[in-house]
Amino acid sequence: MHAPSPTLASECGLVRLEHRLRVGSTMDEAHRLAQAGAEAGTLVLADAQDGGRGRGGRTWASEPEAGIWMTLIERPSDQRALDVLALRTGLALAESLQPFCDGRITLKWPNDLYIGAGKLAGILIEARWRESLPEWVAIGVGVNRRVPDAFPGAASVRADEPRDDLLRAMLPAMRKAAAQGGSLTAEECAQWAARDLAYGRDITEPRVGRAMGIDATGALLITEPRGALYAARSGSLVFAGEP
Repeated sequence: MHAPSPTLASECGLVRLEHRLRVGSTMDEAHRLAQAGAEAGTLVLADAQDGGRGRGGRTWASEPEAGIWMTLIERPSDQRALDVLALRTGLALAESLQPFCDGRITLKWPNDLYIGAGKLAGILIEARWRESLPEWVAIGVGVNRRVPDAFPGAASVRADEPRDDLLRAMLPAMRKAAAQGGSLTAEECAQWAARDLAYGRDITEPRVGRAMGIDATGALLITEPRGALYAARSGSLVFAGEP
């Protein structure tokens, strides 16, 4: 894959862009750079990863030229905003990637983007703390530019969409989302509801019941079998009937 345009960093509002042909994980590389003092707005972008990962230790297929594999370093201080950063990033990516996709992008709590039944993109947020305050946050994103060989049921953006064009759309939106403070606004909750893949569907995780949207803190609202409403703040969403 060709190197990013020399002007891409400034076009995307980045402070620094570190391009790698291949890494174990852009997330690990971003943490190394942040530990060494890299500023907010530093991006690690790789053509391929040998050890890309998602939430819960899951692997992410990162084949050469098959997608966008990157991690953005930010240095937020608002705990409430950090709690909803994965959801905010998902909203930002759904809006910015929609023009590059043939199907409507939906959001699966807390960190996945789908088209139909196929996963388009995933988000992984990892923070590092100094005492009680976040020192930096690494926002890892993987987006399929083609359907990976290992996951034929996945989704992708349209064929032949240039990587730089995708980055020009995604990164300003991601940086704006990371800069926003506080819990989710009513408008953001409504935007999520409009793209919510799970609303009204029966689920088995993180608790058995029916998914009923999210609240301003980013919690997944679940109506339990006996009618009680439960707010899940961690875990992964599994639909009934899924393995």
